[in-house]
Amino acid sequence: MRVLLLEVGFEELPARFVDPAVKQLADGLTARLAELSLTHGQVTVYSTPRRLAVQIADLIEIQPDRVNEVKGPPRNIAYDGEGQLTKAGAGFARSQGVAPEELFIQTVQGVDYVFARKHHKGQPTASLLPDILRSAILGLSFPKNMRWGSYDLRFSRPLRWIVALFGEEVVPFSLGPVQSGRTTYGHRQLCQDPIELQSPSDYVSRLADGYVMAHAEERKEDIRGQITALAKEHGGEVLLDEALLGEVTNLVEYPTSFCGHFRSEYLEVPAEVLITSMKEHQRYFPIVGQDGKLLPMFIGVRNGADNHLENVIRGNEKVLAARLADAKFFYDEDRKHSLEANLAKLQGVVFQEGLGTMHDKVERLVALAPRLAGELGLGSHGAEVERAAQLCKADLVTQMVYEFPELQGIMGEKYARLSGESFEVARGIAEHYQPRFAGDSLPETVTGKVVGLADKLDTLVGYFALGKIPTGSQDPFALRRQAQGVVQILLANSFDIALGRLVDLANEGYQGVSLTAERRGELVSFLLARLRVYLLDQGFSYDTVDAVLASGEERIPRLAAKVQALEAFRTMPEYGDLHIAYERAANLAAKAEGISYNEGCFAPADKDFFQALSSLKETVGQQLAEGAYQLALATLARFRPAVDVFFDQVMIMDKDPEVRQNRLSMLLEAATVFRAFADFQAIVVSL
Repeated sequence: MRVLLLEVGFEELPARFVDPAVKQLADGLTARLAELSLTHGQVTVYSTPRRLAVQIADLIEIQPDRVNEVKGPPRNIAYDGEGQLTKAGAGFARSQGVAPEELFIQTVQGVDYVFARKHHKGQPTASLLPDILRSAILGLSFPKNMRWGSYDLRFSRPLRWIVALFGEEVVPFSLGPVQSGRTTYGHRQLCQDPIELQSPSDYVSRLADGYVMAHAEERKEDIRGQITALAKEHGGEVLLDEALLGEVTNLVEYPTSFCGHFRSEYLEVPAEVLITSMKEHQRYFPIVGQDGKLLPMFIGVRNGADNHLENVIRGNEKVLAARLADAKFFYDEDRKHSLEANLAKLQGVVFQEGLGTMHDKVERLVALAPRLAGELGLGSHGAEVERAAQLCKADLVTQMVYEFPELQGIMGEKYARLSGESFEVARGIAEHYQPRFAGDSLPETVTGKVVGLADKLDTLVGYFALGKIPTGSQDPFALRRQAQGVVQILLANSFDIALGRLVDLANEGYQGVSLTAERRGELVSFLLARLRVYLLDQGFSYDTVDAVLASGEERIPRLAAKVQALEAFRTMPEYGDLHIAYERAANLAAKAEGISYNEGCFAPADKDFFQALSSLKETVGQQLAEGAYQLALATLARFRPAVDVFFDQVMIMDKDPEVRQNRLSMLLEAATVFRAFADFQAIVVSL
């Protein structure tokens, strides 16, 4: 057994491409090894902005012999009536390289097929590796690719070198102009000479000598330690952002942290602006004092050693000073007029072609949000909700948000407070965008919740009315995120309102474009699909979720509560009774043509079952209305004896059509009562 090393060297890759790409490389490589029965030991990945590498321990040197069976045509096509091979049968044998007499028959799902058994002699691993490694590299995909020179290869950045070692031997192959070998390269500025590797075991240490920390996780922890210690040294604490830390890790090969300063006057600008300038634009880590307030300092991470670090610090301070000066100018200019004064400018901002301007959207929100508040039992907050809806987009035309779009809503709150708006209104402006991403916090104020719902529903209704509906993985307008926000807000606040009602309210605000009945149904289903994703993420069984979602209920909190109750009830012995009762009723209920009765044809057993059914409808209906879902499930389970007795005492499919109709109608009604909770046929169960 030997160690395999594959390193692919590029021009500097964008930081966000590195982690997915090295995972692809490792997955593609190990998948191909598995296909060829090449067993191995531990897999280790390394990555920097300039390289993706995979090291595989204990890779066997000889592929084991293999036997596989290949399915051919059905026997009646491969052989004629006299048992002789047809052209199809002979062609199959020839294509598989076996003699006709070596073919054999196997039955697959009740059909006889011709099979060929192929024996494969194990090959030396070294002879298989060139194709394996080449295909693993060619299998890399990036969000954005480029082609350079006259070569057909397309990667995110030009390919510069390939290291391919199996033990101490080079695995020879080429991609475009690049030939594999044992030569790698250290840090671009700190290591001028190529590095020759004798074996994979040299990889990490030789790169370290060349000022490259090859292991990304170790590099990340080194950066974490450096910036934490440096902030403490300057009397503060680093404002650590894991996403930024991961990005910086993939921007450097040899990290060296440094601390810079900026003028204290810039602290007059809201902290969110300063932090955004530092993190988003310069990849700096802010420093806060013991009181949690920003200090006029920042920490950067250099891709290199500590030589001439003072020059690096001065250069970075100069760049940040220009950024902060712009931010202060924008902030001062924006404060010269009230937030409300910006509303007219929204007429020049297009929301979406076919849906009008942002000014049009605000007018719809001003009408929709107070109505939503009333529907949700929050009518007493109507005035504040309406004011927040009126101002929620006004910061989009400020100079600050134009320069820093990620501060939309945040600056709206700041400017609203400066304009004398109440806390509830100002905070609602910031919160109405929440949740912005997975794991983001939800709105806490009434204004944030209601205006947030109104904004998201208005967007969803508008885009669905235009037919711009997400398909597959394509979601250019982030409508899934908007729908997820609607679901989470409804669920977190137990807002007991049907999705269809919400959609209709939002749809009423549009003029010139409107949801068709079909599009309305698609939007409700789209929202329910987001609930499904949420519930599955919470660990509920897929069939429990699907069964409840099929009930026709559209109130999100009730659906979630039903799923929780049913998931728990499925673990109880009584669930077997419930499922059997439903199955017996539902199977024959499918034959019913509507519900109609001729009680004059009732036999005693019919009367007893009809009475039991009436009691079931009343009891379960009341329990569902009260949200007593565990009690409702228990009531449904206790209905089994009535079903069993009914089936034992009567012939459901009686020859008399009126008697038969009576009995099928009762079974259909019984099944309908069960389906009001869930479609229990969707549940996978073994009884």
